[in-house]
Amino acid sequence: MDLPEFFCYVSILSCLFPIMVNSIGINYGQIANNLPSPEDVVPLVKSIGATKIKLYDADPRVLKAFANTDVEFMVGLGNEYLDKMRDPTNAQAWVKENIQPHLPATKITSIFVGNEVLTLNDTSLSDCLLPAMQSVHAALLNFGLDKQVTVTTTHSLAILQTSYPPSAGAFREDLMDPLCETLNFHQKTGSPFLINAYPYFAYKGNPEQVPLDFVLFQPNQGVTDPQTHLHYDNMLYAQIDAVYSALASLGYKKLLVHISETGWPSKGDEDEAGATPENAEKYNGNLIKLMSGKTGTPMRPNSDLNIYIFALFNENMKPGPTSERNYGLFKPDGTPAYPLGITPNNVVGRNTTVGGGRFGNAVTNPYYPMSSSTGYMSISSARQRYQLLGHVVRMVPLLIIKTLV
Repeated sequence: MDLPEFFCYVSILSCLFPIMVNSIGINYGQIANNLPSPEDVVPLVKSIGATKIKLYDADPRVLKAFANTDVEFMVGLGNEYLDKMRDPTNAQAWVKENIQPHLPATKITSIFVGNEVLTLNDTSLSDCLLPAMQSVHAALLNFGLDKQVTVTTTHSLAILQTSYPPSAGAFREDLMDPLCETLNFHQKTGSPFLINAYPYFAYKGNPEQVPLDFVLFQPNQGVTDPQTHLHYDNMLYAQIDAVYSALASLGYKKLLVHISETGWPSKGDEDEAGATPENAEKYNGNLIKLMSGKTGTPMRPNSDLNIYIFALFNENMKPGPTSERNYGLFKPDGTPAYPLGITPNNVVGRNTTVGGGRFGNAVTNPYYPMSSSTGYMSISSARQRYQLLGHVVRMVPLLIIKTLV
């Protein structure tokens, strides 16, 4: 597709993505050989109302292209850089070369150092995580940038030992020491705690037991947390609240939680249940509706959701199953992978009834990663690979499942 055709597609996106949603974030992955130039991506991002981008590196082409656009950037330092970044001199050089030149024209607000490190079971990486984060933060401090650029890292939900009910959320005991070190860092520096959450993997792992409506934000009866009596009707919000509970149990109740990745593939292999355009449309479309309603989770109803959808494009060079190459909202030529069907008249906000169900309050599925053996794939995009985290998934009591089916 040539440039005029590409912009022709962008110009009609207002029909497919007609609502400008505040604070929507998008993951901009580039593991592909057929993507449009960063300059051509700018109008595409604006067409869907995205105001935040998570970039897996500090690609200067992208950062320059988005200068003076008011789009906020979270940039990444991959796991392969952790050992090098332990040295404050190296961190200083990296910040000077990759961050400082782009400010303030490009709004870089955060650097995530490492991706899902603590659940990789690699002590050579986990031992480097906090020192690398500290070195990068010290470099920002030296340049006077620490007030506008925070330092954080991303985590898989496999850091949870318990996630059901959400009020009983707890972190894995074997990760407690390195996790608490990073939590102390977040508390001291005011940086957010990042979680990658994929309800899709719960459904894929056991489609016969996991009600699809729960993972797709569709109308359903939902479940009630027996401790808090809070009602949930989507899995993602229950996962978020389980993380809030886990943090609160350790005394970090005030930490900000951002969902740095979530999404649904539009295509998969035969054994990848639910990977269809229709389900991807429902998941991402309904999620954007919830975000536009500015609703929080049942446990934190007044907190703004900071969610980054994965991903902007289908990426044809990603390894692994077919789904890995089909998470994009868009195809590489700029055409939508599927319509999200969002219009100003059907945006659903707090306490809005849709088809007999309720959006805006939240929903849990009856199928959770209950232990350190979480039975789902956790995408490690920054390392351009994925990890199989465990092999056993513990089910929520059958009684709860029966009430949902």
